[in-house]
Amino acid sequence: MLEPPKSVDETQRLMSLHSLRILDTPSEDRFDRITRMAQRMFGVETCLVSLVAEDRQWFKSKQGLDACETGRDISFCGHAILGDELFIVDDASKDPRFADNPLVTGGPEIRFYAGYPIHGPQGFRIGTLCLIDSKPRVLTEDERQTLLDLGGLVEDELMTLSHSTVDDLTRVANRRGFNTVASHMLPLCERTGTDVELVFFDLDGFKAVNDELGHGSGDEILKHFAGLLVKCFRSADVVARLGGDEFVVLVAGNQLCSDAALKRLNEMTMEQQCEIKSRLAWSVGRIRFDPKRHGSVESMLAEADTRMYEDKEHRRKTGS
Repeated sequence: MLEPPKSVDETQRLMSLHSLRILDTPSEDRFDRITRMAQRMFGVETCLVSLVAEDRQWFKSKQGLDACETGRDISFCGHAILGDELFIVDDASKDPRFADNPLVTGGPEIRFYAGYPIHGPQGFRIGTLCLIDSKPRVLTEDERQTLLDLGGLVEDELMTLSHSTVDDLTRVANRRGFNTVASHMLPLCERTGTDVELVFFDLDGFKAVNDELGHGSGDEILKHFAGLLVKCFRSADVVARLGGDEFVVLVAGNQLCSDAALKRLNEMTMEQQCEIKSRLAWSVGRIRFDPKRHGSVESMLAEADTRMYEDKEHRRKTGS
């Protein structure tokens, strides 16, 4: 079996995938419509929208399959994202790259595979629209074109999703994007016993910056601060701009990294003051997710907001 190698642009590819905040989110009809249509049009047993992450492929939409993900090391899609052309295997049992693959020798006994490499909004190949069947098959030219057309529809939906959940100015998640991910992540973390922390930021004196230096300078500071958050926190953490000068980060994991991230943020803020030509300061509120106390994302945000204003008032009184 040939394991799929990593792409030459793997780091940028993964950043593009994570920026969509789509991994491990609920199924959506916008993608299910396409996989249902493809399954019927091609008469295959399985059709997937598969997203290829660091060490797994996760299925945003699936028809004819119960599993939610498989390892990247045995995936066909890991091979498909290495090029821009359709990746087609007519009979996997006769292909030396896949003949002893456990997905071929055991269930679902894949023989036919055809994958369209899906490009994210930034142009990187982040997954596939793929057709799978337990019988060998050869696609006609018309069928190939149909798969190309359907793959383009998936890319259109990803573009729409990106525009609706990403803040136009800072390119981190917007309030809608944050709420979408958090409303899925919190119940998941509650079930698995995973720790979650919400870190709520508000820039100090931001109105004065806009008044004195203009909104153009204010926009540059917002973009700069968003970039610092992305650098200081992990790629798996959810960084979002709620609106105005308010930002949040949702951190999950059995070893929370907020202390280290805030230390890095303080250090980088001090080092880069000269770059933004203005004093960059912020107040912060932090809370741990407690399912008994936080019945919704909004209740968690409200408590973190209160903690942030307590910090702001303390900073005002002490001049720190």
